Amino acid sequence: MIKFKQDLEKMKQKLLDMASVVEDMVGKSVKSLKDKNMILSQEVVNADEKVNKMEIEIDNMAIRILALYQPEAADLRTVTMIMNINRELERIGDHAVSIAEMAIFLSERAEIKPLIDIPRMAEKAVEMLKESLDAFVNQNSTLAVEVCKKDDEVDNLEPQIVRELITFIMAEPGIIDRALRYIYIARHLERVADLATNIAEDAYYITTGKVLKHHHTSEVNY
Repeated sequence: MIKFKQDLEKMKQKLLDMASVVEDMVGKSVKSLKDKNMILSQEVVNADEKVNKMEIEIDNMAIRILALYQPEAADLRTVTMIMNINRELERIGDHAVSIAEMAIFLSERAEIKPLIDIPRMAEKAVEMLKESLDAFVNQNSTLAVEVCKKDDEVDNLEPQIVRELITFIMAEPGIIDRALRYIYIARHLERVADLATNIAEDAYYITTGKVLKHHHTSEVNY
């Protein structure tokens, strides 16, 4: 049992190391967009391989734990949800790479308008990611629920950005290539927030043994 706990803690730490890299990728991708900094964009793209390797390592650690110790109840929930969180973090990294790649394209072109809502979306999405991981580490079901509630804030920003950019396209069709990329970036950030919500739901399940999918439980009033 002591060895099991040690291996579980090693896997948790590896997951948190991966989360730190992914958080940094999201932050850098949006900063590279704001600052037209292609060096930062490339750092995000280069980090993708590291995240992919970490995902495989964590999956292998989880499979080994399941095979060796055959955990039950709360321990089994923890291992299986770590595998879920692992996949969700890898996908967040993919979204950050997509944003960085579009930032490289946009860095050589004039801005359509000052960037306000996209950085706001990014700030909220990263905040949700940090808090969802805090909920996981500290087994804080209340914080997990709060993260889920914040998802609507990010969801509401995306259509607002899309409507505004469509208005710009109608007035000046020549900007469509740039405008579409800003729309895609907003959608990537919305997906980051969705995945952070998934992590919060995983954290809630680890802590309580109850499902918080689609923002519905018998104990939570939205």
